[in-house]
Amino acid sequence: MISSNAFDYINVLDKAADASAMRNELIANNIANQDTPGYKRQDVDFESQLKAAMKSSKYVSIDDKVSNLRMSSLKPRQFTDYGNYSYRLDGNNVDPEQEQVALAANRLKYQGLMASLTHEFNTLKAVMK
Repeated sequence: MISSNAFDYINVLDKAADASAMRNELIANNIANQDTPGYKRQDVDFESQLKAAMKSSKYVSIDDKVSNLRMSSLKPRQFTDYGNYSYRLDGNNVDPEQEQVALAANRLKYQGLMASLTHEFNTLKAVMK
């Protein structure tokens, strides 16, 4: 990770892209285990950590909030979703249709993050010319 004010947004986007990639793997694993008895779906929590980290003060600019973030505290956290809940008799709580929707939404989010990272690097390239 690069530590410079010019790279603050890039570092946050990088962390978010890592979380999205991790979520993609977990959703694929959920789909693969949709018929495994007792399997509980897995997901990633990153957005709430980022929201909490950005909530320093309502009178601080976004740029200041991003530059004051502790990147070490922004780590995607894997968790079992509805660990004690199951609507099936075999204890599995994976809904294949919900997982397909989550996968499509996550792919769009990842593509947006990659487009944002590309834009940030293109801006840096333009400044350096």
